Amino acid sequence: MSSIDKGQYVIKDEPFYQPQDDEVELYQAAYEARLPVMVKGPTGCGKSRFIEHMAWKLGKPLITVACNEDMTASDLVGRYLLDADGTRWLDGPLTVAARIGAICYLDEVVEARQDTTVVIHPLTDHRRTLPLDKKGEVVEAHPDFQLVISYNPGYQSLMKDLKQSTKQRFVAMDFDYAEAETEAGIVAKETGIDNDTAMKLVKIGETARNLKGHGLDEGISTRLLVYAASLINKGIKPRPACRMALARPITDDKDIRDTLDHAIDAVFA
Repeated sequence: MSSIDKGQYVIKDEPFYQPQDDEVELYQAAYEARLPVMVKGPTGCGKSRFIEHMAWKLGKPLITVACNEDMTASDLVGRYLLDADGTRWLDGPLTVAARIGAICYLDEVVEARQDTTVVIHPLTDHRRTLPLDKKGEVVEAHPDFQLVISYNPGYQSLMKDLKQSTKQRFVAMDFDYAEAETEAGIVAKETGIDNDTAMKLVKIGETARNLKGHGLDEGISTRLLVYAASLINKGIKPRPACRMALARPITDDKDIRDTLDHAIDAVFA
């Protein structure tokens, strides 16, 4: 598989990430030890951006897979395809990553079928192998290969939680939304909006997060705060921008919407 161009998976420009604690050092140590890593935290708090930043910092190719409930093991490892010359094998993203020594990031892995996650087990222990049963091949992972998974533990039902046999194959890192001033700085950096407006957006975000478990499944993410700031930068007035980006995406409940709308009106009076 030397014909695979690693360069297409290398991140050229630094993805902005604002460290909150010692997560950069912790991840770097885990990578140096080639330990599989699990990153946990709420939607839109920066998990994927962190992995992109670390892949850039380490100079390693990154292959990201957005997991979903229809994902099969073949989607990850590969399958035979028919073409004019008969059949040919096509590696899946996990197999490509194992061959070329990339970081393979399975985003929201718990969304995939449970039988699918079993295929990653041999890559997460001393074997560091990936059996391709349909092809009769066992791929030995490149020395630079690392597996990273993410999921949102607060959002998952018991039916969709990861099995202990999978969890205990990883070291884990907890992520959450940043402190108010730090989060405002992230919003300002990402969009170029002024700090005062960024702080007001964060205040609305905190109001929604306090409603989690009291009518909301998820609070307003940092990602949505960036969306609101982007709309404001395009000339949309703050209140309609916040309704569009912060309130409407997260709930259809009229009472919760009214509560969020009142908070928006109060902050941007």
